[in-house]
Formats: sequence, C-alpha cells, structure tokens
Amino acid sequence: MTFDAIVVGGSFAGLSAALILARARREVLVIDSGLPRNRFAAHSHGVLGQDGIAGAELLRNAKAQLLEYPTVRWISDTVTTAQPTVDGFVVGTASNENWATRKLLLATGIRDDLPDLPGLAERWGHSVVHCPYCHGYEIGGGAIGLLGGHEKSVTMAALLADWGQVTLFAHGMVLTAEELAVLQRRGVSIEHEAVVGLEGEAPALSAALLADGRRVELRALFVTARQQMATPLVEQLGCALEDSPVGVLVQVDAGKQTSVPGIYAAGDATLVGNISLASAEGVRAGVSLHHALVAEDSAA
Repeated sequence: MTFDAIVVGGSFAGLSAALILARARREVLVIDSGLPRNRFAAHSHGVLGQDGIAGAELLRNAKAQLLEYPTVRWISDTVTTAQPTVDGFVVGTASNENWATRKLLLATGIRDDLPDLPGLAERWGHSVVHCPYCHGYEIGGGAIGLLGGHEKSVTMAALLADWGQVTLFAHGMVLTAEELAVLQRRGVSIEHEAVVGLEGEAPALSAALLADGRRVELRALFVTARQQMATPLVEQLGCALEDSPVGVLVQVDAGKQTSVPGIYAAGDATLVGNISLASAEGVRAGVSLHHALVAEDSAA
C-alpha cells in the first residue's frame, strides 16, 4: 500500500506529527531505529505535567497511545535509502523492505559530536550536559564549569550563573573588555589553562584536570556539542542545509517543509533541542503535511 505519510524517527517530534495525522484518519507509517538523542539522560525535566519522568517512559507511553489509532503502523527498523517517485517517495530499510508514501516527514534528529576530552563521553547526559533548563536545577548549585571556545560561550556562562558558581574554561578564547565585564558582574571565574581530563567516579564528576596539573572542583560541566545530521537521508534527498551556531541544520519554512516539495522535517535537526519544543514542532509539521494532502485530494 501507499501511505499518506511515512514518519522517519519515533521520538518526540515524530510521534507528535504522527499523532496529528492519525487523528486526521490518515494512513501513517512510523519507522524508528530506537536511538533517541536523549537516551543518555536518566530523566526528563521541564516537560509540563511530566517533570522528572524518564524520557524512555514518556516515549513508551506516547507510542502506546499512538498505536491505539487504527491507521497507524510502527516498524522498528533503520531507514537507509529514500528517493522520489511519480506519486511521492519510496523508502528502504536495513531489513531490505521498501515502503511507498505520498509525503515524507523526517524526524531523524541529530548526532552530538562531543569534544575529544578524556572522561567526557562516559559522563554525557549525567554530569556532563548541554542544557541548563533540562539539567541545571538537579545539579543543586555549587561549582559548575563551562567548556568554552564557542561563539555563545560568554552568553551561556552568564546564563549558568543562575544555577551555580561558574568557571568558564576559555579553551583558547580571547575575551573582550566588554565580555570580561559581563562575566565579572555575573560572578563567573575564568580559567585560561586547558582542560585535559575529567575526574571522579563516572558518571559523577568531581573535578576538571588542567594542563598545568591543577584540579578545579566541579559538580557538573556544560558543553556545547557540535551537531551533525544523524542520518545521510537529508542530503541523499537533496534537502537544503544551513549553518548555525550549533552546527548543520535542515532548512525548513514556516510549515516545516524542506526545500524539497513533499518532504517535511521537525525536531532537533531543525534547531529545537527540547522535548516540549520538539513536540510542538512535530505538531506544526503534522498539521502542515495534512493541509498539503487535503489540497492534493481537492485538486484531484
């Protein structure tokens, strides 16, 4: 059969889009590889009415509710190919299955390229984190660090001062007099010596080890990871990309349609980075995609 929409990616954006389409009584296929970006974090915070619940539990509940709709089908698989056809698109999976659809929604997310720092990877999502709104409150104050070297590092360091005593590890940054004044007013300490490792019983963090042998005690370290597409599908389909301060993103219009007609994108690949926002953008994409289906049906 040909589905009205195939949603590639069954995390928060993809599930939200699929739910909107299911409620419009459209035939929807969700193909999910089971690797959501937030799988490294034990709990999810800042989600209205669901604060503190594990992200995996939120996804299980959402999936169970989605599958109550009779027009929804779910496949646990990885989409490896996608190409246009006369009537829409066909996608191929790692299990050598092919599926046809009128519209395609990419909720494939991004991959975080972490700094090559000993001790960082095993603490990612626990004591090494990227979002203060997701993790800051649970750190509980005290000494926290920010690995600098990013164009938004000064802004982030000033922001983080609401969650603890901040040390900005300059990481090669040359700070202007204005930036230094901002950091001083916010009580941010600056460390110019390079961080060469992280210490403590992982996934906990006790200190950052500096190149000169000194240790800076820390409860947590914030890192701005560079983002890359989690799948080559976006480029394979010819969707335009754009650069941002956090990395490469899919270019979309107000209705979440990419530069390729009939292909939509939502979630972290379009600069979201938050469960609530990803869900909202999934809703926006689902509504926009449904409007396009109705327009085609009306014209036909």
